[in-house]
Amino acid sequence: MTYSTQDGVAVITFDNPPVNGLNHVTRAGIVENLKRAQDDAQIVAIVLTGGGKVFSGGADITEFNTPKALAEPHLHTLIAAVEASPKPVVAAIHQLAMGGGLELALGAHYRVATPGAQIALPEVKIGLLPGAGGTQRLPRAIGLQRALTMIVSGEPARSEALADGTLFDEIVTGDLLEGAVAFARRIAAKAGPLPRVRDREIEATDPDAILQRARDGIATASARFPAPGKCIESVEYGLRHGFDAGLIREREGFTALLQTPESRALRHAFFGERAASKIPDVPAHTPVRPIREIGVIGAGTMGGGIAMNFINAGLPVVLVETTQPALDRGLATIRKNYESNVRKGKLTVEQLEARMKLIRPTLSYDDLKTADLIVEAVFEELSVKEQVFRKLNAIAKPGAILASNTSTLDLNTIAAFTNRPRDVVGMHFFSPANVMKLLEVVRGAQTEKDVLATVMALAKKICKTAVVSGVCDGFIGNRMVEQYLRQALSLLEEGGLPAQIDRAIEQFGFAMGPFRMSDLAGNDIGSAIRKRRGLEHPERVYSKIADRLCEAGRFGQKTGAGWYDYKPGERTALPSTQVDDMIVAYSGERGAKRRAIGDEEIVERLVFALVNEGAKILDEGIASKASDIDMVYLTGYGFPLFRGGPMLYADTVGLARVQAAIERYAAASGDAFWAHPAALLTRLAKEGRGFNR
Repeated sequence: MTYSTQDGVAVITFDNPPVNGLNHVTRAGIVENLKRAQDDAQIVAIVLTGGGKVFSGGADITEFNTPKALAEPHLHTLIAAVEASPKPVVAAIHQLAMGGGLELALGAHYRVATPGAQIALPEVKIGLLPGAGGTQRLPRAIGLQRALTMIVSGEPARSEALADGTLFDEIVTGDLLEGAVAFARRIAAKAGPLPRVRDREIEATDPDAILQRARDGIATASARFPAPGKCIESVEYGLRHGFDAGLIREREGFTALLQTPESRALRHAFFGERAASKIPDVPAHTPVRPIREIGVIGAGTMGGGIAMNFINAGLPVVLVETTQPALDRGLATIRKNYESNVRKGKLTVEQLEARMKLIRPTLSYDDLKTADLIVEAVFEELSVKEQVFRKLNAIAKPGAILASNTSTLDLNTIAAFTNRPRDVVGMHFFSPANVMKLLEVVRGAQTEKDVLATVMALAKKICKTAVVSGVCDGFIGNRMVEQYLRQALSLLEEGGLPAQIDRAIEQFGFAMGPFRMSDLAGNDIGSAIRKRRGLEHPERVYSKIADRLCEAGRFGQKTGAGWYDYKPGERTALPSTQVDDMIVAYSGERGAKRRAIGDEEIVERLVFALVNEGAKILDEGIASKASDIDMVYLTGYGFPLFRGGPMLYADTVGLARVQAAIERYAAASGDAFWAHPAALLTRLAKEGRGFNR
């Protein structure tokens, strides 16, 4: 916090890196310096600005549900102090003003901003509403329609896009502080009362219609996410009953939402994404290796998608294939994907061509000699990986990072195919790789810390959520999903059918049930993995019904038939009588007496299977923290965001309930998986604790 003066203007600069969060210390410092400026007869106006790169990213949400959040001066008190200042206060905004930062600026008498500053009230994204006057002041500053759009979506708008309203008094194109001080001196010379946003009327030509459109727009999501509806309710209350009444309603709504499991889940995801980038034994200052050129081996669906991530970030890619036709198909697919973005207005034709020029297609591994990072995306077969890594060991330059996109294979074995295992790392992209946000970064036994630091930094550059996993069969995501799918297949044998099981878990909130997911991924892929695991782990028992499906040639959407039927050219899953009959017949062969299975049992067995395996992964140190597991499932497997991931969901319902359910299923089925629950789960349940402490 700094205080300076320039020709009768006090400049209060609050500095709380990285985004100038308005924690208790910062709030107290601003109030103290406001009083200092007001008590100085030489000061005629006050400029309030943020230090560093931004104005303010808002309230410090680490203080939520702690005494510091309500400690005086809290955010309401700070904004009231700014608004009540007898001397004009100018908020000087650069880069971004979000959440409580924007609410603070709205409490100032005047606002100036740089072009391109990001303006937002994003609280809805963590299951809350703006709790310091945002739902009341923003509609009075920019009108009902525009304010509702911003508040309900949480999306930012650029300062120049809002310049036609009354939010900003000036857009400063030169030095912000110099422009803000000059503006402050000009307005200090004016007579009359200081303007307050709270005193304005809300502009709207047909408020009832605007409010109804906003309610219609959130109808689908409102059952899962209560915050958008509460936002609309708060704005409407202020419109009908005035600013002060609206402020009270806003605070009530904020307090109520803060206690909801949905907000807890969204805040957990918010912090979990940031925590995932922190590796306990890899310091934040670890030097990273320069990455100027990428090599990608394989131009198929996965390899092409991986290449797109890098060229989207402006990094040149050497794309290697074994045959010219395969290379041509891969390039055509990449171009087709970009052309789709052009049609949607997301890219220009010039941008498309610029990205395509970043690809250097080749049939020769020798062209990878200059690459700083090489990612293989070849067939998921250890012998194929061996051929690739032995070639890379021979031609890659010293210090090049060698990455495998393997989804299940032993990375340490792959690294041993080289004489540089310290440079080998897993980079497990999820399909479609150019769309899916998750990147599992697999740490081998000898992977160097600077390799991990480099890959994590690169993941951020290509807009991925990177989660570090240790080495085990399937890593975090696929190891857990194996038990999820085992339970789904067991449910089929016992009395369930694909449509019922998918429907139950989708009503729970999953984007896609296990059988629709398998049809999308390809049932033949799952069959190959089960056969390998059956040889490696003969003690594991797998239902053979899925193999019967593959024997019938029903590999999923790509063959027009899987667990479901598909019409030509369509992706709608249609229940299949043939498959249902096959399942019933298989149960008979097994001597299993089919029974009615309720949706609650379906959900518990699928979700608690994830939880139980996740607890083992956590206990073994494959994942360093429970939130990492949750991030894998939120960003890669369609777990419902409003439930926060499998480990947080278990915490929410209580580990004692999870433990009791596991004991029930162990007694009923005799399944060894249930009979041997994770030791960590048992221990934490006994202690009355949770995975997220």
